[in-house]
Amino acid sequence: MANARAQQIFAHLNFPKGMLEGRVAIITGSGQGIGAEAARLFANEGAKVVVSDIDAKKAEAVAAEINKNGGQAIAVAGDMLDDKYLVELVKKTAEFGNGKIHIIVNNAGYTWDGVIHKITDKQWDTILALHGTAPFKLIRAAAPYFRVKDGEPRNIVNISSTSGVHGNAGQANYALAKAGVVGLTKAIAKEWGPQFGVRANTIAFGHIATRLTAAKEEGAFITTPDGEKVALGIPGAQKASKEQGAAAYKDIPLGRPGTATEAASTILAVCSPLFAYVTGQTLMVTGGRNM
Repeated sequence: MANARAQQIFAHLNFPKGMLEGRVAIITGSGQGIGAEAARLFANEGAKVVVSDIDAKKAEAVAAEINKNGGQAIAVAGDMLDDKYLVELVKKTAEFGNGKIHIIVNNAGYTWDGVIHKITDKQWDTILALHGTAPFKLIRAAAPYFRVKDGEPRNIVNISSTSGVHGNAGQANYALAKAGVVGLTKAIAKEWGPQFGVRANTIAFGHIATRLTAAKEEGAFITTPDGEKVALGIPGAQKASKEQGAAAYKDIPLGRPGTATEAASTILAVCSPLFAYVTGQTLMVTGGRNM
């Protein structure tokens, strides 16, 4: 009886098997945070998900959870700054997808802040490579799977930030990289849209509650390819001045930071058929901040 009722309900839905049924998606930086939530949401909507992250244990845990819950996922761990890894990521994704890749979400990244007159070449080069060059190289490597005419929808979502749209003191490297992502997205939309129907959009996040917006004193860090540890987050005193007391979140009309699930839901929406006529755009997900 329950099964019959479920089938009756599904018959009234536009996407009874999920909005991404049959799609194959790479989501970088999906071992935790927004990326991990996006991986779970995509799998729930029928996508075959490739969990890409520098942390193999976290990537494998996310993939295992998805598979346990009835979805389809594999973990392909590696460093986005390693060209060989990007090639391997595309190769393994295509094998997992039976020769097809439909979606790339360029989400991996972190911040390495410094004021303009003190930022080092290493800070500058690393952040531009991670947020600008690596996404481009991944897209280029996957080009044979997007420049096709099989009638199946394909999407590229590049994650940006309000720092890339409005700039931010102490983040010149990050601001430039994230601004560049917007231009890259528009170039893809104009090159691959007319012949191949590829949609490309940018999502610029505001204050989302992740390790990048947590107090730096909590101890989160990332390790660079040469072994240097980079502390993540915002200095506690600076964070408290904006998030506590009567002035808390006054610059956000909704009065709070967004959650990783809310952020990931916008990625899902942009990749879904609901956004089928949207391309080349930058979606601001900020709770109304900077409008």
